[in-house]
Amino acid sequence: MYISAKVDYATRVLLTLAADHGTPMRGEALATAQGLPVRFVENTLVDLKRAGLVTSHRGVDGGYRLARAPKDISVADIIRALEGPLAEVHGLRPDQRSYEGPAEHLQDVWVALRAAMRLVLESTTLDRILTGKLPPRVANLIADPDAWEPRKLR
Repeated sequence: MYISAKVDYATRVLLTLAADHGTPMRGEALATAQGLPVRFVENTLVDLKRAGLVTSHRGVDGGYRLARAPKDISVADIIRALEGPLAEVHGLRPDQRSYEGPAEHLQDVWVALRAAMRLVLESTTLDRILTGKLPPRVANLIADPDAWEPRKLR
C-alpha cells in the first residue's frame, strides 16, 4: 500500500490538533510543529475541513480544531477524505471487479486485502496513536519481528 505524503502529513497535523485538546491552531503553527511545508499543510487543511474532520474559525483566536473527538477519527477516515476508497482496482472497488479463467479468484485477493486494511486502519484512531495503545489486533501485528523486515522480490 502506498501512503502519500498528503495522508502522512494530514495524520501528523490531526495528531497535533488532538494533542492540543481543542485549542485552535493556525496552519503555520501546525506545519512548524511537525516540520512540514506550510503551504502544503494549509492546502491539506482545506481538504480536511471539506471532509468534516476539522473546523476553522477566523480572527485573533482563530485557527483549526478537530471537528470530532480524537477517538472518533480513524486513519481510514483520513485516507478516505484525502485519497478516496482504501482499495481500488482500476478505479473500481474490489467487490465490483470480476475475472474469468485463470484469474477467476483474483477478486477474492483484492477483497481480502481491503478487509485487512480496514482491520488496521478503521480500528486505529487518533487517540490510540497518541496514547500508544493500539488495538490488540494491530499491536499483535507489529509485535511480530517479521513485520519490521523489508521484503525483496523473490
